[in-house]
This record gives sequence, structure tokens and C-alpha cells, in this order.
Amino acid sequence: MSEFRIHHDVNELLSLLRVHGGDGAEVYIDLLQKNRTPYVTTTVSAHSAKVKIAEFSRTPEDFLKKYDELKSKNTRNLDPLVYLLSKLTEDKETLQYLQQNAKERAELAAATVGSSATSISVPAAASKISMQELEELRKQLGSVATGSTLQQSLELKRKMLRDKQNKNNSGQHLPVFPAWVYDRPALIGDFLISSGVSTDTALPIGTLPLASQESAVVEDLLYVLVGVDGRHVTAQPLAGRQSRTFLVDPNLDLSIRELVNRILPVAASYSTVTRFIEEKSSFEYGQVNHALAAAMRTLVKEHLILVSQLEQLHRQGLLSLQKLWFYIQPAMRTMDILASLATSVDKGECLGGSTLSLLHDRSFSYTGDSQAQELCLYLTKAASAPYFEVLEKWIYRGIIHDPYSEFMVEEHELRKERIQEDYNDKYWDQRYTVVQPQIPSFLQKMADKILSTGKYLNVVRECGHDVTCPVAKEIIYTLKERAYVEQIEKAFNYASKVLLDFLMEEKELVAHLRSIKRYFLMDQGDFFVHFMDLTEEELRKPVEDITPPRLEALLELALRMSTANTDPFKDDLKIDLMPHDLITQLLRVLAIETKQEKAMAQADPTELMLSGLEAFSFDYIVKWPLSLIINRKALTRYQMLFRHMFYCKHVERQLCSVWISNKTAKQHSLHSAKWCVPPVPPTPVRPAGRQFLLCPPPPCTLQVDSSAKWGVPPLPSTPMHAVGRQLCFLGFWKRHLNMHLCSFRSIMRHFPVWGLHGDAGSVPQPSLKPAQVCVQDKSPSRGQAATLCWD
Repeated sequence: MSEFRIHHDVNELLSLLRVHGGDGAEVYIDLLQKNRTPYVTTTVSAHSAKVKIAEFSRTPEDFLKKYDELKSKNTRNLDPLVYLLSKLTEDKETLQYLQQNAKERAELAAATVGSSATSISVPAAASKISMQELEELRKQLGSVATGSTLQQSLELKRKMLRDKQNKNNSGQHLPVFPAWVYDRPALIGDFLISSGVSTDTALPIGTLPLASQESAVVEDLLYVLVGVDGRHVTAQPLAGRQSRTFLVDPNLDLSIRELVNRILPVAASYSTVTRFIEEKSSFEYGQVNHALAAAMRTLVKEHLILVSQLEQLHRQGLLSLQKLWFYIQPAMRTMDILASLATSVDKGECLGGSTLSLLHDRSFSYTGDSQAQELCLYLTKAASAPYFEVLEKWIYRGIIHDPYSEFMVEEHELRKERIQEDYNDKYWDQRYTVVQPQIPSFLQKMADKILSTGKYLNVVRECGHDVTCPVAKEIIYTLKERAYVEQIEKAFNYASKVLLDFLMEEKELVAHLRSIKRYFLMDQGDFFVHFMDLTEEELRKPVEDITPPRLEALLELALRMSTANTDPFKDDLKIDLMPHDLITQLLRVLAIETKQEKAMAQADPTELMLSGLEAFSFDYIVKWPLSLIINRKALTRYQMLFRHMFYCKHVERQLCSVWISNKTAKQHSLHSAKWCVPPVPPTPVRPAGRQFLLCPPPPCTLQVDSSAKWGVPPLPSTPMHAVGRQLCFLGFWKRHLNMHLCSFRSIMRHFPVWGLHGDAGSVPQPSLKPAQVCVQDKSPSRGQAATLCWD
């Protein structure tokens, strides 16, 4: 069972039980996957589980009847299901919850049905039918049910099988028998239904002596054993697929009639086997059933030879009823087994592998009966021959020739090119799939290897290489499974080696992986430096303003200018502008095969307002058959890693650029230009917290004084506005002035606007630290000088 199948089943179970909230489906899925173990069925464990459920059930007869019905149909996984149910009967808490849940669902369903019933209008008057019309209708239904219904159902089933097989064979119609084959019952070899007991004798048989009665009955039985009605023993019409019944003349002697009733089951089994052979010989039932019918026909011929020999004895007067009963004993056992197998195949509607599973299980069930087991082995070997022929073509050459859809591997028409285009493309998983009902039980453990073996060889064949397994041998059915298991393992090892050598040597898989590493994992350093230098300005634009051909040209230029020019697969590298950012891409991957997938697929990518840096990614062109390994799923993982690393690389470049700009700004000298400095107060007042700054007008001189300490804002590094050699930090001062306007008002009333222009020559070389630069105001308009410092 695949991971997605487990997800689906768990979600369906939670929905059915109406479980909302809690731990969620993922917890239960994880528990199931960790605790999954193969179920080893035995006759004892299956029987004990069946008995336990029957004891727990309120109606054990109904349960056992249903179990036997499913068992006769060869229902798969019936015993594991019964074992699980027997375990549930031991868990009282789970049982109580299931009962309560079933009750609630029944009430909800009843309420739904009631509400819908009220909305349906009731007809005004009911239709009436007379007793005579009712009786006539009953007769018509009875006449139809006797014979025509069975023929119609068989014809309908054949038509359904034909349609399915024609569909699987791409419209190529398979051959069919003409209609007259089914319309002429005399061709079948079974009984032709007569009106009743023949009355062409002059006297009732009961009036004849016992010897005459015995002779007449022996002759009738010889006819009945080959499917022909006798005078005193006649076949009854069939009721569906039930066993044939017979009508014996009640005037026969009681002892003779009792012995006749013991012999008649052979005739009933012969009738069942004959009908099975004729029905399964139709093209629609497949080659396995054809082979089984042919093997049964061989045994039926031996039965007819026996009847002919008995008839010869009867003509010589050497065959009595007791001798007939003695000679018929071996044939009775054989015909009983054949009839049982035919009935089981009919009930289970078995085709192909399911027929072989039934025969294999029946062979094992006759372990204590050597003759019965030998008979079943003969039938299984004959029936498995066409199946093993298809299997040999698959595991030795990678070819499926299965016109009747009987093989365990089914082929689907899928384009291998989509494996490179679609993330969720399932070419490798669904081009060839395992059909569980068609897996014979003796090949169940090897099903995965059989599937992989043929797929490996098929890949090589798709590339134009003809492959033939050198260890190919004919596979023959046997109860010792090791014989063909070893053959399948040899074929698997050969197919694995052929495909691996083909990919590694001819298709250069390692070189492609190295190329992907070089670009997606940034193994080529100089290439990325060139590429990011060339595309930096272009990738800063919004994604809708970027021209993809320009990016492709820049990529080509970067490849040619770097050491990546020596890469033979550099032309497979392409530019991909994704419609979503990295986080959205991760969410889209997680939403695959969920209800949110369609909603996320329909989201408008323009709403994200992506830049080229956020949408940029590399893509890589991979051709068949490398696309089986480097498929869209693998490339998507590489893309997500690359997008994260690429954006980190961009951030690194930005940090380096900021660091370089900062180093450049620090190289500018504070005393190499004329500066606009704050006004000087009339008295040495220390403003609190560097709370004011104005650019003063000219009449002032500059000098350095280390004695005063003024709380004046520091010289900022950005932004600066230079006019000639005068630098004024207008933006910085304006921002501080707006922040502390209320505090400045009281101080500014005491300070007029003074201008100060200094010359670079009047400023001495700093002998102090840059944090202690001071200005002194010696304007004649003031009575004293003032000094203002900043650090």
C-alpha cells in the first residue's frame, strides 16, 4: 500500500466516523506506517478468529453463511479482515464507540430520508391491477426467470468483459463467437430439458421384475452420465447457477431408487463441468480460463471413455447396478472436485491471476489427499502456462502482451515527456501498475520485484536497445515456490545491472548530477559573481517588468566568461521566473493531492508583488530516460535549495556593500572643509541633551578650545549635503529640531541667529580627539566670548 493510499484511507475513516479535531490524520498515519507488519495467515488462526466472531455475534448463522459465501468467491484479504474484527471484539471501549457512532449515523440517515420523503409529492390515486392480470404477470416472470434470465446475464457479462478488454487494447477488437453458438443448446453437451418423465413404455416400470427394472435403470444412468435424459431418470430445469437436480420415476423399487440417487451426483457434477467448459471457452474469459477449461475437457473425455466401456459391458449383460456403482467411484471423486472448482470460479468471477490463486489454495487444502492434490496440480499447471508465458516476456524482455487483462502488471498510456514538466506526474508510478486481484497468491511476495524487473528492461527498450535476458528459462508451476522465485531474482538482478550501466555510461548520469550541483548548489563561485554583477539591476525590478530574454542573454554571457564554459551541459541551464516566492512554493508542494491544491493553484501571482530576486530560479532540461531519476520532483527540491541560497547570497552582497560604504565614509577628514556649526550662546550655557542646532550666518571665526564641553549632536555620517567646500547636515539637524521643538523655544529666545564662516586655514590641525572639537564666538556685538563644543 502506497503512502498516498494510507493517507486516503485514514482520511476516509475519520470522515466516516465524523472525527473532527484531535491529533489529526498525520499522527495515525505515522503510527500505521511504523507498526505495519505482514499478516501470516494459517488455517488455525483464521478458524479461531471466525469462531470468536461467531460467538460474539447475535446471529452467528448469518455471519458463518456470509463468511462461507465470501470464501467461495475467493475474496482477497478475507482472513486478515476477520482477524482484525476478532481483535476488535476484545476492545470494549472501541466497540462502545463504534456502536454509538453507528447509532448516530443511523439517526442522521433516517432524518435525512424523512426530510426528503416529505418533499416528494404523493400521487393522487394508486394504480390498480386485477387478479387475472397479476396471475398472467406472475407466469411471465416465472417463464423468464427459468432460462432466459441466465442467458441474458451471461451475455451481459460477456459484453462487459469485451468492452473492458477492447478499451485496454486501445480499441483493437478481440474475436468473439458468433451468436448461433449460444443460441443452439444442443451444441453445449448438457441436458436438453424435456417436459417430464417419458411414458413411452407400455407398462409402468414398477410392475416389471427387479432384474428388468435394474437393466432399464442402468441403461438410463449410462445416458444420464453423458448428459442425455433417460426414460425413467430425467434432468430438471436449472434455477440460476445451482447444481443440476434429477427426477426419478417414483414407481421404481425403493432399493433401486436409493442406489440410483447415489450415482446421480456424478451426472450433476458432469453437467456443472460441461457448462463451465462451454462458458469459459469464450474469448472474453481470458487465456487462463481457456487453459483450465481445456484441462477439464481432457478429464471429461476420460469420463466419456469410462462410460463407453461401461456401456460395452452392459451390452454384454455383464453390468449390474452394483457394478456400475463400483466402477463409477473414481470418476465420482474426480467429477466432484472439478465441479467444486468450477462453482468456485463462477462465484468468484475469477479471471487470470485470481483463478490461479484459487487453484493454488485448493491444491494446498488437499495436502492429506494425494490423488486430489495431484488432480489440482495438473489443473493448476495447465492453467498457469499462459500466465507464465506473459510473465516470462515481462521479466526477460520488458514486454507486456496481455490482450485479456489477466496479468498482474497493467500498462497505461502516459506520455514520458510529462515527467520533466509536472511536479506530480506519475509516469514511473502509473505507466505500469500492479493489479492486486490478478496477483497469484504464490507470487504475492515477488510482485514488487516482478514489476521493477519489467520496468527496468522497458526503459532500455524505449531508448532503442533490444534486451534479452541471458539467464532466461521456462517457468513452471510447482508447490515449491523457491524454483521460480530464484528465476525471478536472477532476472531482476540482470535488469538492474543493464539499466544502471545504461544510465551511468551511455547517458552520463554522474556528469549531469555534477552539473546540477555546480549551478543549483552554487559550486561554481566565479560564475555566480559574474552573473550577479550582470543581473543585479535587472533583478531589482518587479517581476512583471523583467524581460526574460535579457536575463537569458546575461546568463549566457556569464557562462561564457567563467570556468563554467567547460561544462558540456551548460546549455541545459535555463532561467525560470517563478510566479510565487519560496514560502508559497513550499506550501504548494505540501498541498499536493489535498483539498487546498486547487485553491493555491488558482491564486493570482500578481497579488504577491514579487521582485525579480524573489521570483528568480534556475531550471534544468533533462531528457529521457534521465528524467526518471532527475524528474520534476527532484528538480523542485534543488530549486527550493537554490532560491534560499541565492537570496542569502544577495543579502551577503548587500552587507558587503554597506560595509564598504561605511569604510569609505570614515576616510573623510573633519578639518578639510568649511563647516556650518551651531550658534554660540552669550554665556557658557550647556544645552541639555544636544537639543538644538541651527546653521548660522557668516560674521564669526573658528578656533579650537578643549576647555568647554557642550552637549551638541555629533557629526552624522548620512545623509550629507555638500555645497562647494561647505558641508551642512541639514537633514539630521532638521530631524532633531522637529523632535525637540518645544524644548528649543525657551532657549532660542535668548540666542539671536548668528552667522559663522570659518576658513580651512584658520582651523589648526587637531591635536585632540575628534570627539572634542570646539568653536569660540568673538563677535564684537557681544560683551564676552562663548565656546561651544561637540563630541
